[in-house]
Amino acid sequence: MFSLGMLFLLSSPAAPPVQPVPLAIELKQGSPDEARTRDQLLRLLHEHDLERWIFTRKVVIDESPQLIPHSHPVLTLSTRHLKDDDLLLATFVHEQLHWYLEENHERAQPALQELRKLYPDAPSGGREGGKDQESTYSHLIVCYWEIRAARELLGELRAFQVAQFWAQDHYTWIYRKVLEEGYRIGPLIHKHGLIPDARKRDPVRSD
Repeated sequence: MFSLGMLFLLSSPAAPPVQPVPLAIELKQGSPDEARTRDQLLRLLHEHDLERWIFTRKVVIDESPQLIPHSHPVLTLSTRHLKDDDLLLATFVHEQLHWYLEENHERAQPALQELRKLYPDAPSGGREGGKDQESTYSHLIVCYWEIRAARELLGELRAFQVAQFWAQDHYTWIYRKVLEEGYRIGPLIHKHGLIPDARKRDPVRSD
């Protein structure tokens, strides 16, 4: 019904062997599931070229039952996706993209303003939107790039499956808009130069 081609995604050329970006990974509880999630993430870093998408190298893995992955003050992942590499990879990239958006706060303001005009009744709270409407608009940018990254790293079918899963799990309105109206969201984001690539950061940060 919908195609990730709507997101104006570009296929990437064959990549050389991956040299993973080093991460400082802390296990919050030191549990076996946290250790397995750490090993899973490290394996994914070896299997995929994630350098473009990494904006902070500090990561915490926390198996606390109510833990929701978040980006700040330290990027923190749960152990929920031990059995699904694609969902863990997408979650990791999603939280990294919040760091990108923070680094480009001023540049993002015109894009956010246009998104407010495009979707004046965007939801907030619950499963549909962010914690408030401003968070919902920010997440339109983050989730757009998350799914574009998934397409680049995993291929169109698996990226579509990730987006479909999230569209029934959390930020459901946001992911539906990314799937259904990426043809509107993508050009708007590109117009304002919000194109993440950690390799082009200036100055380079090691945090």
